[in-house]
Amino acid sequence: MTQRSNDASTTQRKTMHPHRRVGGGEVPACLVVLQGQRLGQRINLGDEPLIIGRAPEADFQIIERSVSRAHCRITREPAGYRIKDLDSTNKTFLNDQPIIEAELKDGDHLGIGSYVLKFMDRSSVEARYHEELYQLATADPLTDLYNRRQFLELIDREIVRAANYKRPLSLLIIDLDHFKLINDEFGHPNGDLVLKRVALCLRGHSREESIVARIGGEEFAVVLPEHDLAQAEEFAESLRRALSELEFTLNDTAKKITVSIGAANWKPGMTSTGDLMQAADEQLYRAKQGGRNLVRSTLSAAD
Repeated sequence: MTQRSNDASTTQRKTMHPHRRVGGGEVPACLVVLQGQRLGQRINLGDEPLIIGRAPEADFQIIERSVSRAHCRITREPAGYRIKDLDSTNKTFLNDQPIIEAELKDGDHLGIGSYVLKFMDRSSVEARYHEELYQLATADPLTDLYNRRQFLELIDREIVRAANYKRPLSLLIIDLDHFKLINDEFGHPNGDLVLKRVALCLRGHSREESIVARIGGEEFAVVLPEHDLAQAEEFAESLRRALSELEFTLNDTAKKITVSIGAANWKPGMTSTGDLMQAADEQLYRAKQGGRNLVRSTLSAAD
């Protein structure tokens, strides 16, 4: 099991899935954070309006006092995208000028609070280049889940949201049991196949708002916004069962796997991402010590 660092950096929410492209592999129009705590983040724009504001229900949330709860809205029209200020207190700026409503053009800069966002049209070569860079920076190349670096950034945002708005937040850490034996007996290519199938199963069973990541060799994490610990433990048990039912053919040999899962929730007294990860790690250790193929949390009965 991986040792954790007490990384206490804090940013805000909206959880995006940059490695999930829109239909046909087309690179969508997007906003890219040029200035702000989420430097470099890409926000894909689709057919649905995008609300930017301080409220938790905003599509892209910026937790700053200078940002109104519903600050501005970006909508798609036949000719392209438009931005409209929603009577914000401190105005929406387009290329350093306050606006009420305006058409967005490739390369425009939006100023919202301390954030600067760059609009890139779907036809922009720069947008395609940025898409590839962002894929490399945020996605695990084997499983296409979030990588560890992006996971830490995203869970930081969820923790800030949970703490500020007193909302439940839980974390699962999932470790494949005896995975080294699979690599030793069947070879690393087969081990990679197992990891890919596990990743697909985790993604398929998780909600869109969940954060699913590969954070170590055979270790995965799922962040569950709006889940208290009882709900998280129930979900973890469903994951454990689903993963135990996967069937693999490795070098003409039928094989199944099991996983151990530790669950923890954000609670008073915690001060950093490291605190939450350490709590989940401790429960994962209990699952391993209890015989593996188990879910453990602080709600679990004593072994």
